[in-house]
Amino acid sequence: MPSSDRPVTPPRRDGGAPVVSTVSTFRRLGPFVRPVLPRLVAGMLCALGASLAALAVPQVLEHLVDGTLLDAQSGDRSGLWAAVGAVLALGVLEAGLIFARRAFILVPGTHVEARLRRTLFAHLQDLPVGFHDHWPGGQLLSRAMSDLGLLRRWLSYGIVMLVVNTTTILVGAALMISLGGPLGLVYLLGAVPVVVLSFRFSRRYRVISRLSQDQAGDLATTVEESVHGIRVLKAFGRGNHALSGFAEQAGTLRDTELRKARTLSTISFALSTIPEVVLGVCLFWGIFRVTQGQLDVGALAAFFATASVVNSPVEQVGQLLSMTLTAKTAVDRHFEVVDTVNDVADPARPVELPRDADGRPTARGALTFSDVRFRHDGAAGPGGVLDGVDLEIRAGETMALVGLTGAGKTTMAMLVPRLYDVTAGSVRIDGVDVRDMTRGDLRSLVAVAFEDATLFSDTVRANVLLGAPPSARTDADLERALAVAQAQFVHDLPHGVDTQIGEEGLALSGGQRQRLAVARAIAARPRVLVLDDPLSALDVSTEELVTAALRREVEGTTALVVAHRPSTVALADRVAVLQEGRISAVGTHSELVATHEHYRYVISSLAESEQMAQVRV
Repeated sequence: MPSSDRPVTPPRRDGGAPVVSTVSTFRRLGPFVRPVLPRLVAGMLCALGASLAALAVPQVLEHLVDGTLLDAQSGDRSGLWAAVGAVLALGVLEAGLIFARRAFILVPGTHVEARLRRTLFAHLQDLPVGFHDHWPGGQLLSRAMSDLGLLRRWLSYGIVMLVVNTTTILVGAALMISLGGPLGLVYLLGAVPVVVLSFRFSRRYRVISRLSQDQAGDLATTVEESVHGIRVLKAFGRGNHALSGFAEQAGTLRDTELRKARTLSTISFALSTIPEVVLGVCLFWGIFRVTQGQLDVGALAAFFATASVVNSPVEQVGQLLSMTLTAKTAVDRHFEVVDTVNDVADPARPVELPRDADGRPTARGALTFSDVRFRHDGAAGPGGVLDGVDLEIRAGETMALVGLTGAGKTTMAMLVPRLYDVTAGSVRIDGVDVRDMTRGDLRSLVAVAFEDATLFSDTVRANVLLGAPPSARTDADLERALAVAQAQFVHDLPHGVDTQIGEEGLALSGGQRQRLAVARAIAARPRVLVLDDPLSALDVSTEELVTAALRREVEGTTALVVAHRPSTVALADRVAVLQEGRISAVGTHSELVATHEHYRYVISSLAESEQMAQVRV
């Protein structure tokens, strides 16, 4: 299957993601954890030392009850003070080791989280547009934020306490057997149902945890879409409708969270009850053995003191298992994105292009489409299917591309900077296939201004100079680009070109956003300029000014102009007609009007649409 037709798998939302073993999942964190592993190990050793210090206290109590207290009754209290000092020292040691554990492990977890987040964001920036067409933004946001936060908490607490508590239980059980003999074996028998219940819990909780995190991502997507579409919702009075849909999703997530809570409470209840019941049995049997002279009082006291230390880790098993499984799901969801193969990648051996003084690639800018075929996989994305497009645009020439809605004009525009890759055929600049260039070189040669102008939550200056080369980031370059786009309105903003324009520039009008997008394309100083009807939101007089300035500015620059209005054709030296996935004619406007029936139909349709739009205005 050609790369552009390869379906991009959307996120799973049914809890039915492929099962990967927990060990295999966490092993993938190795490269991220390795730099901070010494601190994590040191923190784990400190936590283990604190646990062993707590277990040592009951052993002192045994000697205190069986020997030291009897000596104190006969007047020798030196052993008593030594035992008190030993308990005090063990308590201070335990507290110090707990403090050291926190000091060691808190920072490494944040470093791992930050590295994973940078890796995810970098990969998202590298992935092709086709990936983002399929994946909802809320799903990606939840993976970048909440999932990695869960993983950080598990690294800083969960994994450490899981290892320490397991060791504590094993060492404590051994001490209890040495102290109580058969009593310790009875306590161990109580571990059998605990193990069985924990295994069943882990299988069930893993599915619910994945479902919960996917539903949380869906809910985040709903919030994101509602915020971005708030104007539409308000204009159509559909706020209550959006609220009911959100409430339904939130209710579904709530039900899933309640299932998680019930599952966790069941295992927590079992892990709390079973050891207590076993200890009750051991208490009766232990007292009986003491009365029969089979067990010392000190050993019995030490046995239950040890049990009190061991019980807390046993009761935490459910919580730590749930935290571990949630962290595993978070890692799986993270690598689900990171493992996505980028089909629009740099070539192994890119073509070396000529460079200018700034080190930027240079080209004459001749643009050629050779038997270009492209078919979407049926998901979101620009409409249209290309079926053998052949078109040559001479260096320095401006070519208008016209066609009916859905003919594939925007698709052709996206193929030039490789936002999508062709299914077959090739797009070439100066005879070099764009797939043989690095994407950095290609996108230094090509600048794009789309009809749907996207701006960032930054200053006007930063938005306009986003793609400008380092040598063209001066105030003079900024003003030149603004002048071409007739965007001098920015000087009336509160802080001029240093005004923060807000999220996606939605505080500006559609025409203002389009003019800034045109200025951004001009400031990039491209050799090939792709304009996808970037003036559609402008009034006629402003469009005429921008068009005249663009004609002067693009002189010597190859330009492909997607025309959705007859007035846009005025930019062009020649016009290409896209019809049924192919270029059916190329010529000047007057030539095509005289000779091409479909072109006349397209132009008349566009003219009618433009007149209706002007009437509405």
